[in-house]
This record gives sequence, structure tokens and C-alpha cells, in this order.
Amino acid sequence: MDTLTKKTAKQTLIIACGALSHEILALIEMNQWNHLAVTCIPGHYHHRPALIPEAVRSKIQQNRARYQDIFVMYGDCGTGGVLDRVLEEEQVSRIEGPHCFSFFSGNDQYETWSEKEITTFYLTDFFCRHFETFVWQALGLDRRDDMVDFVFENYKKVVFLAQTEDSALQAKAMKIAKRLKLSYEYRFTGYGDMKSKMSSLPIRVSHANSSV
Repeated sequence: MDTLTKKTAKQTLIIACGALSHEILALIEMNQWNHLAVTCIPGHYHHRPALIPEAVRSKIQQNRARYQDIFVMYGDCGTGGVLDRVLEEEQVSRIEGPHCFSFFSGNDQYETWSEKEITTFYLTDFFCRHFETFVWQALGLDRRDDMVDFVFENYKKVVFLAQTEDSALQAKAMKIAKRLKLSYEYRFTGYGDMKSKMSSLPIRVSHANSSV
């Protein structure tokens, strides 16, 4: 997915994981953050984290001259610190946290949970909405009847970290838990650290119009 908002006079570009595009665009619209634009790296890179750092670098270099600021909305996401090294070289910062589960719940809260919940499988709105593609098929659970037991044998529960209060998604999350043969828990997080970080991105005085 590569969605660059097509409005003029944007000042800050957010480079994000495609799995966050829906939430980022919703926050921009709800809060009328008209100084922000967003472009996304394909969501399926979630399963190939080695591709993420250079994909982000490419986006930075393609867009640096067009914006006053660039900000990256990615956790480390399995890159083993390589993404942060790329961002240091490019002099661009990102949201703090290892992955979206963390900054949706709040990094401090997630750290507390993760110490106690190593046998928990987390869902967000995105992963619940696109479970079939991004989890079931991506993990090969559709290939053999015994794959669920093999992949999830050490898990005990599904926790749905919900960004929106959507009854249809809640019902789907419960079905997912049943499908994975795990217990289920619902936690409403809202947009967590992502909302607060986006709200802090600066609005700068621009002396020249830029176009997207």
C-alpha cells in the first residue's frame, strides 16, 4: 500500500507501516491535522522485517525535499535495531516502541503486560480486520489441519487491543480466539501513544507552498 495524501501545503510527512494507515488517516481527519501527510510501506513487510529499513530510507530520500519534517511511524518491528541505524543516518526520528501493540497500549503499559503475558497473542483492529490474510494464510495455518496446534501450542489467550469500539470487530476477535483454541480478552486502548505523538508533531510557518 502506498497512500500519499493528495492535498497541498502539507508540512510534515509521516512514513508508516501500511497496517497503521487506517488509524493514522482517521486521526488526521478527526483532529483536522491538515499539516500532516502520510505515505505507507506495504503492510505485508510485517512478515519480512529485513525489508523495512531500506524501504523507509527510500521513502525518506524520495520525499525529503518536499516536506519541512519527516517522521516515521514504525516500531522496531523485528529489524533488530537496523531501522534505528537507518533513521540515525537519515536524521529522522520515529515513534518510540518495539511494535504497534506497544504504542497502541502505551509503551509503559505494554512493558508491564509483556512481562506477565508471554503466552498471549495480540490483535489490533487491523490484524483482526485482515486476520485471514495477515495471520491465517501468512503463518500457513490454511495448509494443514494440525498447523494451529503446532503454531499456537504455547499460547494461552488472545487479547484484542482495540483502537475503536466496534462490536463487529469484537465479535470477529472472539471467533478468532475460538478458531485458535485460545481464551479471549478484550482491552480498549484507543490510539495510545500514536495519537499523542502525532498531536505533538510541529506546525511550522511556511513561506512557500508545497504540493503533494
